[in-house]
Amino acid sequence: MKKALISVFDKEGIIEFAEQLTKLGWGIISTGGTYHKLKDSGIAVTEISEYTNFPECFDGRVKTLHPKVEGGILAIRDNEKHQDQMKELDVEPIDLVVCNLYPFKQTILTEGVSHEEIVENIDIGGPTMLRAAAKNYKFVNVITDPKDYDLVINELKESNDTSEATKEYLAAKVFIHTAHYDALIADYFSNKVGISSPDTLTMTFEKKQVLRYGENPHQKANFYARIQDTEGSLINAVQLHGKELSYNNIGDTDGALEAIKEFTEPTIVASKHANPCGIASADDLCTAFKKAYKADPVSIYGGIVAANRTIEADTATEMSKIFLEVIVAPDFTEEALEILSKKKNVRLLKLENISFNQYKSPKCKSVLGGLLVQDIDNKLFDSELKCVTERKASDKEMEDLIFAWKTVKHAKSNGIAIAKDKTTTGIGPGQVSRIWALENAIKQGGDMIEGSVLASDAFFPFADCVEAAHKAGITAIIHPGGSIRDQESIDAANKHGMAMVLTGMRHFKH
Repeated sequence: MKKALISVFDKEGIIEFAEQLTKLGWGIISTGGTYHKLKDSGIAVTEISEYTNFPECFDGRVKTLHPKVEGGILAIRDNEKHQDQMKELDVEPIDLVVCNLYPFKQTILTEGVSHEEIVENIDIGGPTMLRAAAKNYKFVNVITDPKDYDLVINELKESNDTSEATKEYLAAKVFIHTAHYDALIADYFSNKVGISSPDTLTMTFEKKQVLRYGENPHQKANFYARIQDTEGSLINAVQLHGKELSYNNIGDTDGALEAIKEFTEPTIVASKHANPCGIASADDLCTAFKKAYKADPVSIYGGIVAANRTIEADTATEMSKIFLEVIVAPDFTEEALEILSKKKNVRLLKLENISFNQYKSPKCKSVLGGLLVQDIDNKLFDSELKCVTERKASDKEMEDLIFAWKTVKHAKSNGIAIAKDKTTTGIGPGQVSRIWALENAIKQGGDMIEGSVLASDAFFPFADCVEAAHKAGITAIIHPGGSIRDQESIDAANKHGMAMVLTGMRHFKH
């Protein structure tokens, strides 16, 4: 008689699966709560302690860690020496292991849970059985996912065994599952003891969405979610309307989300290809949207809009006048949702706590053959601002300088942001030369540039940017400083009566 060892925390479908096994003539061994559930359902089942002739002990911490269990799983069936040892030690083969693990993930996500309870939900025997069965997959079937019950039963019915391809598939799922499980445990303990830069890094994510394609149609892509630290992120957004998000939608919307988190007043961030193309703050969201649209009415078309207030009917009416790919906001009124839902293709995302920005998880960027990992850039300034010119920035200029600084932080380097009245008047992102970034921003802004202020994500190595800014009518500049030629730029600003403020902190974004 073939034997199956069943020990599951998630008991979905296990009764039906066990019934099918017994009909096929299999014997079943089981543990703890699984044993009682099967027995109470009228299924013939042997308790693990009866099978091993050794009691479950230490509050259930030791149940399946026994040579009769591990030997029955690991013994190589076509190895004569192993077969002789099985007879000598009275070890019978176990041909199927069905196991899923203590709910460690659910435990760490439970509010107020104690460290002791978390530790108690670290499964030991389960991963050991799973890995043993997966290692010996040629002879042992192993199931960790209830979705695979039908696959195994159907093949057993057809040929009294599963195919080698199925065995390999099930084994692969085991190692994926246990690696994910162990990574969660490692992450929990690392955070608890403050290991922020381990010598080996193992990160784990769960699939949220299979995407139609990646950046281009010939590339496959998926969207994966962190287990924790997702508050206020796109992972937690609820889609209310529109087609499913694409790879580029997700990347671009994430860029807009990062920018919107900088602002506390009612603000709109319009973004294209993960770069801001129009940002505006105002006393109300509708006014902010009109200002952000006017800042760059060309680039916003087919772009992403993020808002940090509930979108109401007046704002929705203005938004509905143009084509937008994605609108993300803390909420939408019923009237706003009705207005925007008439646009078939726009994706409407509700994201509560959209302004949350205190993330503990690092920012990661893949490179060929490796991974770059750094802290999230969730600071704006690292010290007091320092005005280094003869003319000091007015209160109004300082307000706009800080607004422009928040904007340029989220433009790709080399980045320039020009602003006036808490509205961008020109943005020059992602240029190989800083003067080119400035020239592009000035060209984009046109007549709006006069009387604006300027922010640069890094220092000016030459005075050329100051000269170009003055010529365009810009009155004040904010940048990190730190160049050996800072004085050259300061002198140029003094010559033209401009104010210059240094932050002492740069915001490259590559």
